[in-house]
Amino acid sequence: MSDSARDSVLAPLDARMADLESLYEDLHRHPELGFQETRTAAEAARRLTSYGYEVTTGIGRTGVTGVLRNGPGPVVLLRADMDALPVTERSSLPYASAVPGVMHACGHDVHVTCLAGAADLLAAGREHWSGTLVVLFQPAEEVGDGARAMIEDGLFGAAADGSAAPSDAGAGADGQGRVPTPDVVLAQHVAPLGAGLITYAPGACMAASDSLKITFHGTGGHGSRPETAVDPIVMAAAFVQRLQSVVAREVAPKDRAVVTVGSFQAGDAPNVIPDQAVVQLSVRTFDEDVRSRVLAAVDRIARAEATASGAEREPETEVLNTFPVTRNDDRTLERVNAAFTDHFGAQRLFGYEPAAGSEDAGLIATAAGAPLYYWWLGGWDPDEFRAAMSSGRLAQDIPSNHSPHFTPVKQPTLTMGVQALTVAALSHLEPGK
Repeated sequence: MSDSARDSVLAPLDARMADLESLYEDLHRHPELGFQETRTAAEAARRLTSYGYEVTTGIGRTGVTGVLRNGPGPVVLLRADMDALPVTERSSLPYASAVPGVMHACGHDVHVTCLAGAADLLAAGREHWSGTLVVLFQPAEEVGDGARAMIEDGLFGAAADGSAAPSDAGAGADGQGRVPTPDVVLAQHVAPLGAGLITYAPGACMAASDSLKITFHGTGGHGSRPETAVDPIVMAAAFVQRLQSVVAREVAPKDRAVVTVGSFQAGDAPNVIPDQAVVQLSVRTFDEDVRSRVLAAVDRIARAEATASGAEREPETEVLNTFPVTRNDDRTLERVNAAFTDHFGAQRLFGYEPAAGSEDAGLIATAAGAPLYYWWLGGWDPDEFRAAMSSGRLAQDIPSNHSPHFTPVKQPTLTMGVQALTVAALSHLEPGK
């Protein structure tokens, strides 16, 4: 696509930005947890309808899609996640979360806003491109179930129960799915990097994740008579301590793995030995063999500590959620990055180490049999980011995703995010007639 055509599509953005900033503030003020994104989904559907898309709601409970058919050409899918986190916001923003204990601490409000803006620009500039555009607002990314729920609800084909997609669901061109099967899937995530930057990683760009809940069973008793009990707190504490040796002593230095215990719950009183302790942890890996070995080690250590403590019952393990490795397609990455470089300039684009965080956008691409490109969008104040970089204090001074202080700046984050999605889509759509 010519530079002039791309610029024509992007031209209305300045006039739209005040509305998009208001949308972002509203979304940030009213965060919703996974599968509860009814307000967010309704706003996405309202906007897509006003832009002229074929809109389907309620996919995978709260997912929303919009389809814009604009002549022959490839099918391009742009995806954004909508859900917030159970985090209490610690910012002083005038539009801080008004929902107690819930916050957009991972920037999904940025994602929704940028996709809404790109959907608007691409619809308004449809004379400059040809093909089919699918925009997808996904629920419940944080719990790893949103993409899977939409797929199982017939996103690209038959629903999980074998039934066809509903007749009023905006079936795809083949009549089998709720949306046309895409030829490429494109997505971005805001990150604690300088706003105005785009970063990327070829190949495996985000880790596989397994979140586990392990319940250790002991025998309760009086705190003054521990000899009559089997203390599950000591048992679970020994497990947590020994767990730290898995990555240090069972994973080769050339491999990457992270094991983090995020929750330890046991007991209600200082003088009572409880009968169980519950530990929740996450395992992050980039290789299936490493993943299998780490998970096996977690199970082995849990059982061994229970045996060593004389527990009469083995610990119980529940899988809370699981994410696959997110892999970027090399050719798609190169094609989109060439468009990014042409539009933004090479100085705004750079490679980055694969992130140990996890994503379920890859499930959408896998279900469609389509290549994926997933990049990171800088969202932090550029001056603060540069100062932290120069002083070697990035980890200390720049809050990460999921922090109660993670609040991306509106500009240039939103402008850059809308442009990035739009430019990426245009790099795959055919030129207009």
